[in-house]
Amino acid sequence: MTVTIYHNPACGTSRNTLGLIRNSGTEPVVVEYLKTPPDRALLQALIARMGLPVRAVLRRKGTPHDALGLDDPSLPDDQLLDAMLAHPILIERPIVVTPLGAKLCRPSETVLDILPDAQHGAFAKEDGAAVVDAAGARVRAAP
Repeated sequence: MTVTIYHNPACGTSRNTLGLIRNSGTEPVVVEYLKTPPDRALLQALIARMGLPVRAVLRRKGTPHDALGLDDPSLPDDQLLDAMLAHPILIERPIVVTPLGAKLCRPSETVLDILPDAQHGAFAKEDGAAVVDAAGARVRAAP
């Protein structure tokens, strides 16, 4: 069983997601996509597998998004993909692929929906927020 995370180690959400994967006893394939960006075919396949529109995988914060005029709703998907390929920082993260599916894991605990193995104990995010309790059960936020 292979679990792959498209990861940015400078991103707290990505680090928390990686921690949750490892807390399930799985050592994933870690792709630092800023160093090793996906090619067009892989990026399109990941987006399709997640069932998201291309624009939903386009990151704005800390990127050249605005300078490139990517807010324009008339831009076709091909142009958005071109921008992400030219500037991988525009790819929202983390993306996780498991045998159960692919997800853009924001917030990080959404990775729990596609991990094949249960959590092996408590897990808290870097900010201290509990995600998994000592029994390995997901902690749900109060409504």
